[in-house]
Order: sequence, then C-alpha cells, then structure tokens
Amino acid sequence: MTATSPRLKHEVKDLALAPLGRQRIEWAGREMPVLRQIRDRFAQEKPFAGLRLVACAHVTTETAHLAIALKAGGADAVLIASNPLSTQDDVAASLVVDHEIPVFAQKGEDNETYNRHVQIALDHRPNIIIDDGSDVVATLIQQRQHQIADLIGTTEETTTGIVRLRAMFKDGVLTFPAVNVNDADTKHFFDNRYGTGQSTLDGIIRATNILLAGKTIVVVGYGWCGKGTALRARGLGANVIVTEIDPIKAIEAVMDGFRVLPMAEAASQGDLFITVTGNKHVIRGEHFDAMKDGAIVCNSGHFDIELDLKYLANKATEVKQVRPFTEEYRLPSGKSVIVLGEGRLINLAAAEGHPSAVMDMSFANQALAVEYLVKNKGKLEPGLHSVPREVDQEIARLKLQALGIHIDSLTADQIEYINSWTSGT
Repeated sequence: MTATSPRLKHEVKDLALAPLGRQRIEWAGREMPVLRQIRDRFAQEKPFAGLRLVACAHVTTETAHLAIALKAGGADAVLIASNPLSTQDDVAASLVVDHEIPVFAQKGEDNETYNRHVQIALDHRPNIIIDDGSDVVATLIQQRQHQIADLIGTTEETTTGIVRLRAMFKDGVLTFPAVNVNDADTKHFFDNRYGTGQSTLDGIIRATNILLAGKTIVVVGYGWCGKGTALRARGLGANVIVTEIDPIKAIEAVMDGFRVLPMAEAASQGDLFITVTGNKHVIRGEHFDAMKDGAIVCNSGHFDIELDLKYLANKATEVKQVRPFTEEYRLPSGKSVIVLGEGRLINLAAAEGHPSAVMDMSFANQALAVEYLVKNKGKLEPGLHSVPREVDQEIARLKLQALGIHIDSLTADQIEYINSWTSGT
C-alpha cells in the first residue's frame, strides 16, 4: 500500500477515513484526562527513547490515545489488532496519517491476515510487548525463541491473557517479566465491570434492536465482567440468570439477587445468552439443542471459542445473515439460533467498545506498567507481576482530581492508631 512517508508501512482499510478517525479520537480524548497528563509527562521525559514497542490491542479511539502517549514518550511503536472484528478502520487510518504510527489492522480481517500481522509485529523485534489475549507473547515463545533476548517484558490487558500467561509460567516457558494490568484495581473494578457491562449491552442493542425489558438473559460467568453485564441487564428490566462453576461467585450472584442455575437448565429458559468467562465451549451442542426457537447467543469474552460454533455450523441446515453482525442458524428441528458478531466480542464487533472515561484508567495502567518495566529492566524476576499499589492509587487520585472530587485523608492520630496494636476497647 502507498504510505504517507517513504519509511512508514501499514495495512489499514482506507487512509481516506483519517479525518473521521481524527474527529472521533479527539472526542474520546475529552474523557481521558489521566492518560493526557501521563502523555504530557512522557513527552517531556522520553522514557522510551530508543525502544521498540509492539502493541496488540483493540484498535479503537481509546487505544489511539495510548499509542499516541507511548510515541510521545519516544517509543518506536507498531500497533496491530488483537481481534479480527474489533478494529475501527477510521481510527487506524488516522493513526497512520496524523501520527505516523504503523498500524496493521482491518475490521473483518480473516485469521490468516490476523496471524500475519502478529508476525509483522514480531518482525519489529520488540523490547516491550503490550498484549491483549497473549497471542503475540505465545507466538514469540513458540516460534521466535531467539528474540526473547531482545525483550524487557510484556504487559497484559485481559483476563484471557492472564490465564495463558499463568499457564506459560507453570510450564516454564515464561522466562521474562509480565505485568498483570488486568488485575489492577483501577482496571478490573471499572473497565471489566462498568465498561463491559455497558458496552456489551450497547453491542447487543445495536446488532438486534430488541427490547431487553422482560427478556430472560443468561449471563455465563460471574467474574467482574459478568457482574457488570448482569447488573446492567437487570437495570434495563431483564430477568437475569447467572451460570457459574465457582461456588463463591455463585453465592455472590445469589446474594446480589440473581437466579443461579447450571447451563443445562438455563439453556431452555433464556431468550438471550451472554458469555463472559474466558474459557472454551461454555455453550456447547447440547445447550444449543435445548434453546428456544429464536434464542440469541453472543460472547463478550476475548475469544470466540466460548461458543461451540463449529457444532452449530455443522448441524445447521441453513445459515443466513439477517442483520449486520447477526446470523441465523436454522437447525434440523426447525428451530433457529441467532449468533451475534460471529461469536466475537459483541461490544467491539457491533459497537465501539468501552466508554473512553473508563478506558482512561485502563490505559493509564498500561502506560505506567510499560514505564515500570523500563525503569526496572534487569531487576524483575520472570513471571507475572502486579501493577505496584502506588501506581494504582496514583491513577485513582488523578481520576478523582479530573472529576473535581475531593476525599478525606487520615489524621496523625488515626495513622498512629491503625499502626498500633496496644490500643483496644
């Protein structure tokens, strides 16, 4: 493709979309004051000067602000998509045209293209990897062991990626430090709960235009994403059923006022099913077979494997698109099952992902986690590391400051009391 400068390579849908992307990036920036402050500091201090960085992320307006902040800090950055349906093509075009950031991402790219983009990213020989789902890190370990010597470390954005990194460490192949951004309090308490809760239902409504009030919605998994989704669904008038494998989370769902059932029972009752587990085939063939005629199924976990779509495709007598991002599978019984967004992240396939106000904190964590890796180069042991508590609290402080909210602080007497064991009743 023709690049905007002789050295800049990219694969985006259409550079002519850049003006729209620029406008949308600017709009998102209105609600990202924390990342803006970090970007301004990076621009002065240049903490990433001379470093090659690869970011594998959902290419959205919010991600654009992260990429711009990293480049402001001196990083030689390449951006690829972390999911074939999550790219906003106008944003990708603007990053290339307006910020000269190499982007390899197109909405709807096939698996072959997606995997090729992972290889292109690794051709950049990164010193830092920002991953979302751990595909880049897994490919590096499996296919490019010789490049691990170049790596300072990686950061991981999502639950699915953390599960994979833990498995890598258990198998002895994670030989470099990885920062668990997903589990930072200012990430998962807000992004996973409020971001996923709102954006998932936004994607469902855009794809289907159905009324959620009065529907029976089955939320599969009651982690932070499931909690947010169930809460928002109830807020729109739905009758919510939760399925879980963890007894503690199941009790929590019960005490939050939701019905808890095994999927074998919930399958025949649900009008709409939303998976948010990060696991494989949580809705399987026997569940599809038990569903009502016209049941709608979607996924808001990272990978489409939460749904056994191969079973559905093999059994269906007819598959047809009935709306954008909405496919009807007609089964031999005469019933149909509706699948949204090809089973991929519905909030990004059919909508715009999380609101920028919540991604402000998530990507502030990413930016500061990268800085933490660079500052501690050679000092961190291989394996997963938490975002430092002081970083988490600083992000929260900056967010409150931007919102104009003030909180109390401990008095000297209170500090003395909580650090003493001699005072009692």
